Amino acid sequence: MWLLFALLSAVFAALTSILAKIGIEGVNSNLATAIRTVVVVLMAWGMVFLTHAQGGVAAISRKSWLFLILSGLATGASWLCYYRALQLGKASQVAPIDKLSVVITLVLAFVFLREEVTAKSLAGCVLICAGTLLMVL
Repeated sequence: MWLLFALLSAVFAALTSILAKIGIEGVNSNLATAIRTVVVVLMAWGMVFLTHAQGGVAAISRKSWLFLILSGLATGASWLCYYRALQLGKASQVAPIDKLSVVITLVLAFVFLREEVTAKSLAGCVLICAGTLLMVL
């Protein structure tokens, strides 16, 4: 089931880039990011209430709160930078560079989460980097 959600995530991320590039024309990138964020917040809380998950808020540990907040700050910084890059550049160049986050995530997972480094994951990182360079040059 995770594969289905991962594929849907990729489709929606692709739509995000295209829709944002069209919608950001003539709009300040920070304002556009704020509008997008409000929509995401409403959707996320809508799902929380739809699935009756709101009762779980009290059970969240301090550590989880800290890291969820830090993750939110990282997401906000990413979105602000992404929208500005989309405003200044071509979506076909911005999106592949943004996807270098996959490589950075793998490196951080190896370092901080002690996930296993395999020949397959290293080869994937090299191919993603090579593909990104090929697409943007």
